[in-house]
Amino acid sequence: MKDGAHEQADALVVGGGLAGLASATYLARAGRSVTVLERSSQLGGRAITSRAGGFSFNLGPHALYRKGAGCKVLRELDISWTGKVPPTSGFVIRDGTLHRVAYTPWWFLSNRLLQPGAKVGAVRALAKIARMDTRGLEHETLASWLERTVPHPQVRQLFHALVRVATYANAPDRLSAQTALRQLQLAQRGVFYLDGGWQTLVDGLRQAAESAGARIEMNAPVVRVDAGASGSRVHFADGSTRGATSVIVATPVDVAAALLPDTPVARRAADAVPVRAACLDVGLRRLTRPKVTFALGLDAPTYYSVHSKTAELAPEGAAMIHVAKYLSPDDGRDAKETERELEAVLDLTQPGWRDELVERRYLSNMTVVGALATAEQGGNPGRPAPDAAGLPGVFLAGDWVGGEGWLVDAVLASAKRAAELASEHLARTPTLVGAAASRS
Repeated sequence: MKDGAHEQADALVVGGGLAGLASATYLARAGRSVTVLERSSQLGGRAITSRAGGFSFNLGPHALYRKGAGCKVLRELDISWTGKVPPTSGFVIRDGTLHRVAYTPWWFLSNRLLQPGAKVGAVRALAKIARMDTRGLEHETLASWLERTVPHPQVRQLFHALVRVATYANAPDRLSAQTALRQLQLAQRGVFYLDGGWQTLVDGLRQAAESAGARIEMNAPVVRVDAGASGSRVHFADGSTRGATSVIVATPVDVAAALLPDTPVARRAADAVPVRAACLDVGLRRLTRPKVTFALGLDAPTYYSVHSKTAELAPEGAAMIHVAKYLSPDDGRDAKETERELEAVLDLTQPGWRDELVERRYLSNMTVVGALATAEQGGNPGRPAPDAAGLPGVFLAGDWVGGEGWLVDAVLASAKRAAELASEHLARTPTLVGAAASRS
């Protein structure tokens, strides 16, 4: 039973991923009673890390942007973690061949990969992006901006590849230039790979939430959220309900749409274009080519990285490798064909890898972000605001919410803002819970 069987809370948070746990921590530290309702038996959502054979498997390649909103929120909440910044050198793949690269002006001027006319253009474009103000580009596509500002086709190809790795998105004809260029700016300032995987963030946020007084309930599937004059109410799969003054829906956009039917959220979800990737994650006893730890596809939307070279994710001497393909919105290629394509990347970068294989996992169609920040909608600022649920006292958080950040930066920035709005709502309506209690 969920009516009367549990103590009442000022706020309910639906979803136990990073957004839900961060929102709950902020609310609990503000002195509010809060309960997190997670439908599964495991917290974390797409941030979970599984352990197999001594390897730590994230759900595909993950990176935490050093200067992004996510790091700021984690610092505010005193979430501890360790990790390192991967090197800015490696390889690119073009025409089935590895070419050494370094993300420095000198490499761009001296390399043999680019034609002479492209070298200076690449350096100028990098310098321009690093200092430019991306405001005003929300409604222009990345493809349009590159065609308009980068004349050399080789430089455009290079920047398409850099945007793919920074955003995980392979939709240049739809992706907002504002989102793409802002991510490139953040990428130039470095990312962290986390020791132990992203489960360290999940565990840290759970501990922070519970230490602040938040309750966490697992296996509590919510099927609908509504609101009225007496506050908000969540409905569970077993038919029971529970009320609260505020509710934060911290779920993927498709789940939020099901919880909030006939609202602007449901309409937004119907138009959402998921950002997807296919990921082949392998644990090897050793690298056959120890110096090849990163390779980015130029003429194909592929990515290869030995994350264990930077972070503690594998046994001593072993290697945790992520190989990915950034899928376009209309990619209809067979999953087995895509898997063979990713295996071919490993054949090129780590020949003989099958003889060293310890663990393997293939995710053929993983959702990275619930909704692409399109130029049509206005980039990041065009996403739904945390208070755009269309119901009083109901707020939103997730990678598809709020105008700040992309990927986990959007997740944690929207979580913080949703908690602030929920707390303000609670401060304005202190009599709702008391009035409901007096009538019971």
